[in-house]
Formats: sequence, C-alpha cells, structure tokens
Amino acid sequence: MYPRATVDRALRLHARGLDDADVARACGVSVQAVRHWHTGRRRSPAAGRDRTAYCPRCGSGTLDTAAYAHLLGLYLGDGHIAASRRGVYYLAVFCDDRYPGLIEECARTMTAVLPCSAHRVRRTGCTAVRSASKHWPCLFPQHGPGPKHTRPIRLDPWQREAVDAHPGAFARGLLHSDGCRVVNRVRRRVGGAWRYYAYPRYFFASASPDIAGLLCAALDRLGVAWTRRVQQRRHDRWADAHIVSVARRDDVARLDLHVGPKR
Repeated sequence: MYPRATVDRALRLHARGLDDADVARACGVSVQAVRHWHTGRRRSPAAGRDRTAYCPRCGSGTLDTAAYAHLLGLYLGDGHIAASRRGVYYLAVFCDDRYPGLIEECARTMTAVLPCSAHRVRRTGCTAVRSASKHWPCLFPQHGPGPKHTRPIRLDPWQREAVDAHPGAFARGLLHSDGCRVVNRVRRRVGGAWRYYAYPRYFFASASPDIAGLLCAALDRLGVAWTRRVQQRRHDRWADAHIVSVARRDDVARLDLHVGPKR
C-alpha cells in the first residue's frame, strides 16, 4: 500500500504526459502500480467519488505550492471558473496565440496543481487552456459572479503562505497574463544632438486595485522596486486601469530571473 502523496504525484506526472515507465522511475514504484492507478480511476464506477481524495483542500491530496502560486497569478490575470450542469467546474485561462510557450506552460501548471487533464480550445486570437474538476472552487475561493474588479479579491491564509513562499512564480503568472515586458525607446537632447536610448521594462495593468496590490506585495518580497498609477478610462463602461511598472535596470534584471518575456 503506497502513501497517498506517492499516488497523487504519480497521477500528476502522468497527466503532464509522462509515460508509465518514466512515472514509475520518478516515484520509485512499479510500472504495474502506475498503470493500475490511472486506468483504475478512468474505468472505475467510483472514480467520481474517489476524486475528492485528490483535492489538496477537501481531501488528502498534496499541493504543489510553486505551481499553485503560478496558476493563481494566471487565474487572477486572465482566468475564470464556470460551472457546468453536471456540477463540474471548468477552469479556463486565456492565452495569446502569439506565445505558444505560454500556452504549454499554462497546461503543465494546471495538471501539476490538480491531476486532471488540460485541453486547448481555439478562440479568435487566443487559446483557452481548460481543465475540468469539481474542486477548482476549493483551490480558488476568489471565484464568484461578475468580473473580478467588481468584488474584493483577498487571499486566504493558506494561499498567502503559498504566494509568500513563491513570490516569483506568482509574479510570473500575473505578468504573463495581464502584463508584458517591453523595450522602451526614448529620445533625449544631449549637447545639442539627439540621442536615442532603449531599455527593457515591465508593465502590468488590471482593473482590480486588489490584484494590482497583490503584485506589488510580491515584488516587495522579491526586492524589486515598482511604481503604480491609475489611468482613467474615457468610457464609463470600463473601470480605471491600475498600472504597475518596473523600469530600473537592476530591478528589471532581478525580475527577469523569475519572469522574463513571453515566449
């Protein structure tokens, strides 16, 4: 009888696409045990009831806190949770088609947090990375009706612990969803002649002041200096944008260690 943590890890690795032999070597178990675990869950009539055991919140599953901090950032940036008629919830994160690496990383992160498969749904100009489980609301208590900026966004204590332990992963999720790394080009007059300068910087924009504040707190833990301003929208139907910027060379270099440009 293997520990539950071993079973959970094996299922997560199998959901990422590893074959049975690789999963068995990584977990130190037999190939037959790995095959029994994932085929048994797929075929057993009680698979739906047993699924609760794999939830890190209401069951005995283990939580990959680094992957969770990253997925939490992606969800707060460009994600949402929707319920189906069967009581199953769909977590969807929308990724720009220009960054296929971001799409693949998002799918891997989902399966690392919950041992559920992630699939891609093509939209106009973007891809929705989706995963179905009854337990996504357990992991994202911020789920609720309406846009995120219309309601308070507060982290539960267990979420705060994960983000504080992995602020770089959390910042990566936010900046790769609702942020960007760009090259700023400026022109200055020096000694009667115009000179051009180019330097990288990070931008993050959110209509939710709470989400922008969470990013600022994560940057503080990373030792990254930032500035924040509110940009008023012209149309009343859009909320004001809270923009966080990182521009100093040393701070950009430090943030590059955790985030970097989208791929």
